[in-house]
Amino acid sequence: MKEELQKIIKGEILDSDEVLEKYSHDASIFEIRPELVIFPKSKDDIMSLVKFLNKNRKKYPKASITVRSAGTCMSGGAVNDSIIVDVTKYMGHIVSMNRIKDYQHGLLFSGANPVTISGEAVVEPGCYYRDFETEAEKYNLLLPCYTASKTINAIGGMVGNNSGGELTLKYGKTEDYVKELKVILADGYEYTIKPLSRRDLYGKIAQNDFEGELYKKINDIYENNKEEISSRRPKVSKNSAGYNIWNIWKKDKNGEDIFDPCQLIIGSQGTLGIVTEVTLRLVEPKPNKALAVLFLTDLKNLGSILNEILKHNPTTIESFDDKTFKLAMRYFGEFVKQNGIWDSIKFSLSFWPEFFMLLGGVPKMMLLVECWADDQFEANKIANEIIKSVKKYNVTGRTTSSETENEKYWKMRRESFSLLRKHSGKLRTVPFIDDIIVPPQILPEFLPKLDALIEPYKEKMIYTIAGHAGNGNFHIIPLMDFNDPELPKIINDLSASVYKLVIEYGGSITAEHNDGIIRTPFLKAQFGEKMVKIFEEIKDSFDPQNIFNPHKKVHVETSDIEKYMHAGRHNPVHGS
Repeated sequence: MKEELQKIIKGEILDSDEVLEKYSHDASIFEIRPELVIFPKSKDDIMSLVKFLNKNRKKYPKASITVRSAGTCMSGGAVNDSIIVDVTKYMGHIVSMNRIKDYQHGLLFSGANPVTISGEAVVEPGCYYRDFETEAEKYNLLLPCYTASKTINAIGGMVGNNSGGELTLKYGKTEDYVKELKVILADGYEYTIKPLSRRDLYGKIAQNDFEGELYKKINDIYENNKEEISSRRPKVSKNSAGYNIWNIWKKDKNGEDIFDPCQLIIGSQGTLGIVTEVTLRLVEPKPNKALAVLFLTDLKNLGSILNEILKHNPTTIESFDDKTFKLAMRYFGEFVKQNGIWDSIKFSLSFWPEFFMLLGGVPKMMLLVECWADDQFEANKIANEIIKSVKKYNVTGRTTSSETENEKYWKMRRESFSLLRKHSGKLRTVPFIDDIIVPPQILPEFLPKLDALIEPYKEKMIYTIAGHAGNGNFHIIPLMDFNDPELPKIINDLSASVYKLVIEYGGSITAEHNDGIIRTPFLKAQFGEKMVKIFEEIKDSFDPQNIFNPHKKVHVETSDIEKYMHAGRHNPVHGS
């Protein structure tokens, strides 16, 4: 196949052992060795590749394409046994960026006020977020749905997973910021995918071509299953499980019905088509910030505490547990090493207030509540009001006084797991229950039950809990012995029991990290068999020959988890 493709593709096509080994992994537990890795020069190479596979389906019946950007997916979404297409080398340009005036975003985010859009950008999928952020700062703009891995991830992966992060509480997820997409569909041609009025939708359908037939099929799927789709929608503020069929029809700011096929592409992990260009909405960040740090000695009033905090409309509510704090203290020297001498002294002294506050013991959980405002006085006022409002629950708290102090806590939140991994010996990251979400008000009841489910396995794993407490979204990523023959059974059994609990409380098995290989087998538990059939219909409508990233989102069994992780069992540590 390589020789044939070299005649039609201008980019590189590689198949050396070194390259294939590198692309056998993403940040998940899986190892799947591809046949080829292609670095397309442009969208023309990708269109040629799709058309080639269509034309030669009989000759290469199992050939498929998995598009990959930064490879940070924790669910196995970026690995495949056929062709990997890496878009970061040549398709990572920022095409345009500009500010706009007086454009009111038409969607309300969970628990937040309407967000004013101040700019737009057009970007290719291989663009790293860090580069995008640097350019956006020149315009005083921000794409707020960034993840904790924003220094290493790329825009294409954010769209593929429907990513969110610490600002999601106030600003929403990737789905809220995609205005328009350019996508190569299964016929090998690029289409502009964007919201359509009913009249425009019927006009597309009347074209009687691949695009029109696809839109008809998708609309028919929705109309024929509207009640089932509505009843199965997770009752939480974030969800990346399944295809986002719930948002295919929505109202614009004038109350008109809008058909938005972008919502299916977002979060589809490249299983429905290949994104070649993204038009993004951007916001102007507030210039001043204040951080309130809250210390909880127990979790019995966590729901009430969160509800009290939410009344003040903070920008973010992040959390980490006592294990995370102890870990940060244990390896404190490594935090200090990352700073210069004077900064290290200031960083060390910044812990002096905690010395007195923690004499009674390490808190069960710490909440980081960040407040953004137009001036510093207002930001500080909100932070102090939050601390006062939760004192009735015996919560102690303090506001930070400098950027150094702020950074201290954010380092704990963002980097403690990296420290844990560095000091784990032969253990490696095993993300499988890493992205659960439940309604935040039930956390005091939910978290002890979650801990009871994990308790029987504690001899087999080391783990910390951190996450987006304001949304009820927690990340649990254990370190385990990958050579343990019981590992596949532990993963499947514990996943099933944790997800059962999550679903009982109206949550979702993945808020941000998506299904991939690791969670697709549990979609029947999440949504029911009929809804999974609807997902399969969506996949078949977009991709009738199963060319785009197979074995994700649909058609994966629990036995596949063991199958695909088995090959990587003896490999060195890699991961999130």
